[in-house]
Formats: sequence, structure tokens, C-alpha cells
Amino acid sequence: MKDRLINFVGYAGERAIKTFAQTALASLTASQIIGILDVDWVQIFSVAGLAFVLSILTSIAFPSKPLDGKEN
Repeated sequence: MKDRLINFVGYAGERAIKTFAQTALASLTASQIIGILDVDWVQIFSVAGLAFVLSILTSIAFPSKPLDGKEN
């Protein structure tokens, strides 16, 4: 069970980090800001952070493989 949990945390973490990066990039692109100093970084990290949390919750609610190791 411990190995499965470690695998799940690794998968969910990787997915959440990718989601964070994609959301931050999409937010930067959509804002049409010209200079890096003009970016509202708090807003960008707020939106990306919410996407990160939602990705983790989605991984918990709908795991790709059951944690008990049994296939459905």
C-alpha cells in the first residue's frame, strides 16, 4: 500500500505542477502584457494556485488507479 501511495502522490504532484505551469502561462498570454514588470504576479499565482489545488482534489476524487490495487 505504501508503494501505491508514493506512486499516487508522485503522479498527482506532477500533474498538479504541470497544471500550475500551464495555467500561469495561459494567464500571462491572455493578459496581453508587454513588459514583465507590468504583470500582476499576485493574480497570476492566485489563479495558477487554484488550478493546482483543483488538480490535486481531482486526482484524489478520481484516481487513475485505485489505491487498494484492485482493478474495477
